[in-house]
Amino acid sequence: MESASSRHWPADLILLLGRLLLSLIFLHEGFSLAANLAATIDIFEKLGLSAPIAFATIVLQIGAGLCIATGFLSRLGALALALFCLATAFLFHTDLASQNELLHFEKDLAIAGGMFVLVAAGAGSISIGHLLKKGTERMPRWLRAMI
Repeated sequence: MESASSRHWPADLILLLGRLLLSLIFLHEGFSLAANLAATIDIFEKLGLSAPIAFATIVLQIGAGLCIATGFLSRLGALALALFCLATAFLFHTDLASQNELLHFEKDLAIAGGMFVLVAAGAGSISIGHLLKKGTERMPRWLRAMI
């Protein structure tokens, strides 16, 4: 007979793979922006955005990317990046007559969709959040859900 923990193992493995793939683009981009900070700030200023927005973007991409990859506060990280992707699509990829801009717009929408699925599904049992939840029975349910 199949145990409750082994019954969910394949789904949790797929959630881990999905989390890692979703986080990869943000971790790569965040670290790339941080490594070339002067160029990043220059690009942001050309877009009409300030240096603090550039720093916030780097922190969001790396921080939320790590949350998703590790499964710690993954729902919160996924929600933040879903909203970030929607904002990016609707603010910066609006020239839908351009095939390249249309592709970026659709990519951002697709990534946001994947993030919303992760918000609903959670990180699964192969995650730091799952390990930490074991001792949190006294926490309010909404707070446990964020871990």
